[in-house]
Amino acid sequence: MRLRNGTVATAIIFFTSFLSLSWYTAWQNGKEKLVAYQREFHALKERLRVAEHRTLQRSSELNNILEQFRRAIAETNGSKDALINFSDETQKLLKELASRKPLQVPNIYHHMPHLLNNEGSLHPAVQVGMGRTGVSMVMGIPTVKRKVKSYLAETLHSLIDKLSPEEKLDCVIIVFVGEMDTEYVHSVVTGLEKEFSTEFSSGLLELISPPASYYPDLKELKETFGDSRERVRWRTKQNLDYSFLMMYAVSKGVYYVQLEDDIVAKPNYFATMKNFALQLSSEDWMILEFSQLGFIGKMFQAPDLNLIVEFIFMFYKEKPIDWLLDHILWVKVCNPEKDSKHCERQKSSLRVRFRPSLFQHVGLHSSLAGKIQKLTDKDFLKPLLHKIHVNPPAEVSTSLKVYQGHTLDKTYLGEDFFWAINPTAGDYVLFKFDRPVSIERFLFRSGNQEHPGDRIENTTVEILPFLVSRQHSDDKKYKRTEDRYYKIGQFEKGVAEGAVDASFNPVVALRLSVIKDSAVWAILSEIHIKKLPG
Repeated sequence: MRLRNGTVATAIIFFTSFLSLSWYTAWQNGKEKLVAYQREFHALKERLRVAEHRTLQRSSELNNILEQFRRAIAETNGSKDALINFSDETQKLLKELASRKPLQVPNIYHHMPHLLNNEGSLHPAVQVGMGRTGVSMVMGIPTVKRKVKSYLAETLHSLIDKLSPEEKLDCVIIVFVGEMDTEYVHSVVTGLEKEFSTEFSSGLLELISPPASYYPDLKELKETFGDSRERVRWRTKQNLDYSFLMMYAVSKGVYYVQLEDDIVAKPNYFATMKNFALQLSSEDWMILEFSQLGFIGKMFQAPDLNLIVEFIFMFYKEKPIDWLLDHILWVKVCNPEKDSKHCERQKSSLRVRFRPSLFQHVGLHSSLAGKIQKLTDKDFLKPLLHKIHVNPPAEVSTSLKVYQGHTLDKTYLGEDFFWAINPTAGDYVLFKFDRPVSIERFLFRSGNQEHPGDRIENTTVEILPFLVSRQHSDDKKYKRTEDRYYKIGQFEKGVAEGAVDASFNPVVALRLSVIKDSAVWAILSEIHIKKLPG
């Protein structure tokens, strides 16, 4: 009897374990499928946005054609002989077009009138490749003649060799040769076609070079910001080079990544960039930075390139490219009535830095004659000890004692982890939003790979609603503090995460409150305050 009971018990335990395992496997598979579906949906949304952008481009091109019709008709001075070969209906339509006088819309020719002197000024003088379009990512590499050493072939090998066969079909690498010396340009083409013939024929690699008529006279530029005449010429031409490359790339893919011709890439760089971009809402960012150096590894959304190019053309003589990009961000989000700290917070929501860096600068000799640049990205080989998210703009503060510059501000912006000395009861971490925000979920993760024991425990998550309803007052589920905050979660095993009840939205502030002394230090390695979409 005991044996039979034992056998039955064993069978029940085995059956229960089997069901639990089956349920967990099904749940895990379902979760993975959900993540995949979400990623596909996000990618589809981005492609739709690009399609809308291209529709606007076609509309603009049709308007230009219409304007050319008007000019042609005006030049005939209404001559009947010029219109005699057209039907009555067509003649009537042409006369209507000629009589309409729309407002003059500013365009590229207002800033660069010399382009009107040559019809081919905006067409590549040299174009090699298959003209691939419809990819996820376009990578642009401007290059010019270097007197000492060219790093271009090494850069291309580093980028191409680290792509999987599938990734090679989902991107295009464009080499832009910014030289008016046609003999030099053709020597670059010959060398690259010999070394990368497969990549050119497959559509992965393209090469373009602008006509000499694209560039204005660069001899009489005004010297500014203490730069020499040669440096002003160099940075001005560089602005024009970037603009031509962006105009060529804008219709080819969803994302555009600006690189340089003297870098090496990390393994898996393509998937890392693509996945990071897809996890962010397109409205949340304008620039993703995958390197902290210069103009290396800067990702843009294709629809934003026209705005960037237009801005560069307006001020290409005045300032270098990195300053102009910063001005675009200032114009978009900074309030002149607020201080510089507020402005930097706002800009950081549009310019998101990914760490560790995916690209390292290896060139010693700059394209500016005589300039030696020993620039290396210190983040390139660092292990990732924190996770990056885009959080709502907020003023952050804490009563905790910060250790070695690992500040809360940097953590909130995804630049570093937060590290503090032993929390005690009454300590807090406060996120006061610049404007009330509707929150969907929150996630706070403590500890990291190097210091897994520096976890946060005995700490609650609290929010301050913009408005307190009667529902909140009657709801016993959420305890209210004396200063009107509501407790909506707490740390368990070093992690606090959960959804925010919609009735609390919008929220003015979120706070972490320590309720018991800690014997260990505290690290916050991940902060994600996810806004409700829309």
